[in-house]
Amino acid sequence: MPSRRPRHCQPSFLLVWILACCFWNPSPAFCAGFDLDALMRLLADHPHGRVSFVETRHLALLDRPIEARGELVYIPPDRLERHTREPREESAILDGDTLTLVRDGRRRAMSLRENPSVALLIGSLRAVLGGDRARLERDFTINHAGTPDAWILDLLPREPELTPALRRIHLVGRGGQVERVEMIETDGDRSVIEIGDARS
Repeated sequence: MPSRRPRHCQPSFLLVWILACCFWNPSPAFCAGFDLDALMRLLADHPHGRVSFVETRHLALLDRPIEARGELVYIPPDRLERHTREPREESAILDGDTLTLVRDGRRRAMSLRENPSVALLIGSLRAVLGGDRARLERDFTINHAGTPDAWILDLLPREPELTPALRRIHLVGRGGQVERVEMIETDGDRSVIEIGDARS
């Protein structure tokens, strides 16, 4: 029987753009009038910038989770950067439809047009950060609840065949700030990124 490749060896940039933080309330009270359009407006109006992050990956093959720390940068409308400081220096920079990976002094560029699964994941983050409901609903079934001060957003892929490893994306936030995002995979593995408040 062929051995399964350890999941921790797979490039983390596939999970790169999933944001998060703080505490999550599993059932916030729903606020009358705080519908999905209101949430999208909050997100679109939020001033984005630099944030610190801590990513924790929970993998069934490992006894303990893997942790990475660094900085995330969002420059509207379509530039995203992730600079990992620990456990090793590496960067992933998305500019338009080109994703550039930098590690050990080497650079590798890839086109999102040639990688539909990566494009879907990154597109979901762009749509959330930009408050683009139409784009989100094109690719995901959306469930949301909460108040402006404590909301949750669940994204279920409309075409699971494009991202066969992904079960759902769960986001938690307050106001226009995405504070915690959890990616849950079909095999039970999951990745969580927690971030600090945005700064210029």
